[in-house]
Amino acid sequence: MDSTDAPQIIEHIHKSLNFTPYSTLFVPSSARFVCLGISPKASGILSLYEMGSGSLATVGEYVLPSGIKCGTFGASGIEDRRLAFGDYGGKLHITDLENPTKPIYSVQAHSSIINACAGIGGQQVGFGAPEICTGGRDGCVRVWDPRVKEPVLSLEPEEGQTARDCWTVSFGNSYSDTERCVCAGYDNGDVKLFDLRTNSLRFEANVGNGVTCVEFDRPDIEMNKMAVTTLESKFRVYDLRTQHAESGFASLSERAHKSTVWLARHLPQNRDVFMTGGGNGGFNLYKYHYPTSRVGEDKKDKAPCGVAGTVELLNSRVVSTQPMVSFDWSPDREGLGVCACLDQSLRVFIVTKLNKY
Repeated sequence: MDSTDAPQIIEHIHKSLNFTPYSTLFVPSSARFVCLGISPKASGILSLYEMGSGSLATVGEYVLPSGIKCGTFGASGIEDRRLAFGDYGGKLHITDLENPTKPIYSVQAHSSIINACAGIGGQQVGFGAPEICTGGRDGCVRVWDPRVKEPVLSLEPEEGQTARDCWTVSFGNSYSDTERCVCAGYDNGDVKLFDLRTNSLRFEANVGNGVTCVEFDRPDIEMNKMAVTTLESKFRVYDLRTQHAESGFASLSERAHKSTVWLARHLPQNRDVFMTGGGNGGFNLYKYHYPTSRVGEDKKDKAPCGVAGTVELLNSRVVSTQPMVSFDWSPDREGLGVCACLDQSLRVFIVTKLNKY
């Protein structure tokens, strides 16, 4: 691709922090975002920032009892904009940004640190009840309804089996009031897709390295594709439209960053464009290209099977010497993104020309 015609990645704001950030999230329908992390004293930090004309104003910084690893606005309505987050003590909290130190919902979700959480059902798009999914170091994946204190669903290791860290969770396939799936990634390379309607394991694979992130390109449509990032500088994209009885879903594998690929985030305005963040402190912008036909014929049993597409690297940029552990696209402004790196810094970026893809 001609580099002059490629999307440009422009750093808009850079801010140094006095704590280690783990998650950055845009507040829906606003020019604000939150940054969640842990202080040197192991207490949790929740910072709220507002973007101005080329500057960043701190709206509030709140100290919480335990370090925070993850958060989501997915289960909250736009008028409420309540933040759900999981901490190092294994507790799941839902809080109002007007008073984050007093949660409106709190439950002991896991026996130790909550590594990841995801929310769905709260925005004006999509179907089904608002739910939050959490994955913890204890190897459990649990789905929570904010209206009750007990988990709606708990997926736990079998008795006597070694518990593997669950590093990432994501909701998908929520295109009706009854359909919904949860995908979880584990430190041993397992990727498990659970169907919440049938209460069964729909797909299972091992990608060979610890899974750092799984994300559906859209959570509120019929399953289309899913990005899976791993250690050892690899990511995969699964085509989820056609499942074969033996081989499962078709996928492509790509090397990136020459280090751990920590995350993948699909552009809200275009599900075929996604950003990956790496352990080299950089991010890569990719475009997914579908094959001519997405359904093929298996050579052995002649049954329908999926056909994976290809990815095209649109642009890349290294912004830090430390790993990029969080990235979030603005749901309201195409191309606006905020990221956090382990060098204790926040950066706001603008990615141009995305409307051409």
